[in-house]
Amino acid sequence: MQSKSFSLAEINDIIKGTLVGSTDHLITAPQQLENAKLSEISFIGNKKYERLWNSSNASVAIVNEDIAIEPGENRAFIKVKNADLALCQVLELFAEAPPLFRQNIHPTAVIDASAIIGENAEIGANVYVGPKATIGANARIYPNVTILDESTVGERTVIWSGTVVRERCHIGTDCIIHPNATIGADGFGFRPCPERGLAKIPQIGNVVIGNWVEIGANSCVDRGKFSSTIIGDGCKIDNLVQIGHNSILGKYCIMAGNSGLAGSVTLGNGVIIGGSASIKDHTTIGDGATVGAGSGVTGDIPAGKVVLGYPAIDARDALKQWAILKRLVRESSQKKE
Repeated sequence: MQSKSFSLAEINDIIKGTLVGSTDHLITAPQQLENAKLSEISFIGNKKYERLWNSSNASVAIVNEDIAIEPGENRAFIKVKNADLALCQVLELFAEAPPLFRQNIHPTAVIDASAIIGENAEIGANVYVGPKATIGANARIYPNVTILDESTVGERTVIWSGTVVRERCHIGTDCIIHPNATIGADGFGFRPCPERGLAKIPQIGNVVIGNWVEIGANSCVDRGKFSSTIIGDGCKIDNLVQIGHNSILGKYCIMAGNSGLAGSVTLGNGVIIGGSASIKDHTTIGDGATVGAGSGVTGDIPAGKVVLGYPAIDARDALKQWAILKRLVRESSQKKE
């Protein structure tokens, strides 16, 4: 690993902030405030963390413009409109290159003669690419990935090891699919049957994933019972997320870890689903709505609404109910005493 170092001025040239204070320390890495060393840069994305600056050893911090403290001697702030976004630029600056491919197509990869491989696509060891599948130009397929018949992978998309893309599924351009994700497994469909106990409902649809989508490790996107399960452009799916058959996600939705959609759920554009939240089948959640972590949605949610709880209700009402319950428990305890 080659070490990197940058001066305060060089970093500011990239993020284009306003300098407050100065330091002669070269910056060798980004780090959180509590663990930072003199040669490291940190950030303060919220005013409640200003209190940590005095005890931090960081010589530089990226801060929002409303910061209320001074950096101190031989220390500096880089003021920006959005510290979180500026930090992204700094992390990219220090990021190491991804694992290298010594050759574009590893000799142990098994690629059907009818598959189409785009220019400069990279395919790692033990990858399987099935009949009539298409891999776009400059795509990167890491070892031990399976891409089955007639599936397509768009240009510049990266698929990490262990991922399975089932037959006839389609992934757009500039996507990232993290390790061991499964795209296009059978949807969960069974019905009581006198002869067999439970009869399996055939799942004959597919999955269509848009452009700039990221799907986390060990997440599953089930194929449609008929037609398609659709993930819109720019959606970001965390690790260990379940998306049921025939669900449709609009553009730029976020689903945090351990959340799940049952079958035929529709999310509008910009919907946020918190960690461990669960959404009932055939539910529609409107544009820009937010479902809090651990909530259970049992009915439609209007656009822009924030809901919490199980079952999920308006967030303000949920917080009032929790406050009342706390007060009742406290009063009950006091009476017993």
